[in-house]
Amino acid sequence: QVQLVESGGGLVQAGGSLRLSCAASGSIFGIKHMGWYRQAPGKQRELVATITSGRSTNYADSVKGRFTISGDNAKNTVYLQMNSLKPEDTAVYYCTARQFLSEYDYWGQGTQVTVSS
Repeated sequence: QVQLVESGGGLVQAGGSLRLSCAASGSIFGIKHMGWYRQAPGKQRELVATITSGRSTNYADSVKGRFTISGDNAKNTVYLQMNSLKPEDTAVYYCTARQFLSEYDYWGQGTQVTVSS
C-alpha cells in the first residue's frame, strides 16, 4: 500500500508559478513511477507529467517547457514546478503512483490550482 499526500496548490495570476509536492509513504520501495494528472471542471482527467524510478520523465505537450517534474528520494517526495501558468491550467491536480509488478494506481486526494487571467 502507498499513501500519497499532495500540497502546494492555490490561486495565482497568469504568468505566475506554483510548486506542488506529493509525499509518499507506505510501500515506497516498490514504486515504479509517479506522476501528476489534472482534472478541470467538465473535463476528463488528463496526464500532466510522470517520472520513473530511473528518473525518466514524460510531459503532456500542453505543459512542455513550462512544467518540471522531479523527485527527492530522501524525502520520498515528488514535485511539480509549474511556471508561466495559464488560466487553462486551472484544475484539481492529483498525484499518482504505481508499484512494480502491479497495474494498480494509487491516487492522492488532489490539490486545487486556480490561475486567474
